[in-house]
Amino acid sequence: MIGLAFLSISAFWQMYDNIIPLILQGTFGLGETITGVIMAADNVLALFLLPIFGSISDKVDTKMGKRMPFITAGTILAVIFLMMLPVADKTVNLVLFVGALFALLISMGLYRSPAVALMPDLTPNKLRSKGNAIINLMGAVGGVYTLIMIKLLVGKGEHPDYMPLFISVAALMIISVGVLVITISEKKVKAKVDAEVKAYEESAGVIVETEDIAQADRGEKAPMPKEVKLSMIFLLVSIFLWFTAYNAVTTAFSRYTKVVWKMEGGGFADCLMVATIAAIISYIPIGNISSRIGRKKTILGGVVMMSICYFAAIFANAYHPVINIAFAVIGIGWAAINVNSYPMIVEMSKGCDIGKFTGTYYTFSMTAQIFTPILSGFLLENVSYKTLFPYALFFSAAAFLTMLQVHHGDARPDKKKSVLEHFDVDD
Repeated sequence: MIGLAFLSISAFWQMYDNIIPLILQGTFGLGETITGVIMAADNVLALFLLPIFGSISDKVDTKMGKRMPFITAGTILAVIFLMMLPVADKTVNLVLFVGALFALLISMGLYRSPAVALMPDLTPNKLRSKGNAIINLMGAVGGVYTLIMIKLLVGKGEHPDYMPLFISVAALMIISVGVLVITISEKKVKAKVDAEVKAYEESAGVIVETEDIAQADRGEKAPMPKEVKLSMIFLLVSIFLWFTAYNAVTTAFSRYTKVVWKMEGGGFADCLMVATIAAIISYIPIGNISSRIGRKKTILGGVVMMSICYFAAIFANAYHPVINIAFAVIGIGWAAINVNSYPMIVEMSKGCDIGKFTGTYYTFSMTAQIFTPILSGFLLENVSYKTLFPYALFFSAAAFLTMLQVHHGDARPDKKKSVLEHFDVDD
């Protein structure tokens, strides 16, 4: 039930990435560069809004709890502004569209951090890995739902009616969060979990504490060795580079298929759906592979898989069913990267400042997602749409080279205790 909040968030972002660029160009005639700037706005806002509202929700205390007020208010506001977008599209009102979009992004920023934080709040420490796995699975379900709706509800033609699609996503957001509010009493569940954990610890007669937690409690933070710091820098640069490659493709793909492959309507959603489903299916095999060969080799393998597909896509001048196979490989490669990159950050920062480097991880990934829609959009507009996959290939290859310089944080992860834990990847 807690995962329903993340399901609604993922459903929205899937639509945002694929449909908003089509409206900006098809309805308002904006160029690729300006479209890229607008598409980067959500990540610019996220850099400020996510930590701010996450911190505020830590401190509030209401009858609904700490997180629920933000989740409910954020969802209500988001749905209101979301439904203004197809109205602005129909009336060709750019001022209304940009204003509503800006307010919508702020509304989404209002509740993403509280929605993700709700799971660890209400889940005992030993079960949080499984809890995060469920959150990610629910998010994947939300993304697939939107892709299916795009395929079914977006008509063909130069100016399709997006209203049915927006209604379907808004309805899912309302229903999801409505069920969450009805089924989860945050304060009651929190009190129950705390009582059960306390009873368990008292009956066991011991509180398990890792060395890192004990160090943190004593205020001890060892300085990071220079050679480890160098590996950390190369890993962070790699993160920036592969996000630059991948986000350029996901942000521009709906327009690329329309211009280069002459696809109409929501047909492009098939490729993205295949990639998403392939990633979900591959989590378990990737977890097993990582435990055998290590995280670094698994990540390098993922980068190679994606680079090969980007290279092959350069020569595809029209859609062919075999392209779905390439996108399945891209999904698997992206999963191999995401499952292992953040744990390498944590491994290297043990005994130093895990929280600090977790924030740094997000800074590099979000900065890439701010930078790449603008640069790739400039190239699409001023050079050619066919620069998209060479662009992705270049940055992906660069990520492979920088990743080769990472020589720490490659501890082989323990074999998961249950199938579900393979889905415990970074949100």
